[in-house]
Amino acid sequence: MIEVNVERQDGILSAMVAGRIDGSNVMQFEESVKSAIEDGDRALVLDMENLTYISSAGLRAILMTAKLLQNRNAKFMLCSLSKSIREVFEVSGFDKIIKIQADRNEAIASLGSG
Repeated sequence: MIEVNVERQDGILSAMVAGRIDGSNVMQFEESVKSAIEDGDRALVLDMENLTYISSAGLRAILMTAKLLQNRNAKFMLCSLSKSIREVFEVSGFDKIIKIQADRNEAIASLGSG
């Protein structure tokens, strides 16, 4: 099961993800995030504090989201990854292509300054 809750502040969209992202719900996850993005958003912060599992299908969905935002000249960042989720991003090399911050406040602060 996946849950995505969004909030917006000063052109920065924060999406809080809870549960698991796998083949059974990756389309729901991708659609939830894409439908939340508005033209005025200059950045998306994906807060994964309550994410317990991500499959390769989930990684692909995150990569597709990153490309979508890049095409819109918007920034994309992940934050609050648990140790096990961070390891998935490190092993896959995704931590080299997508910025990861310790928490949402840090992510939003880094976007505000640049």
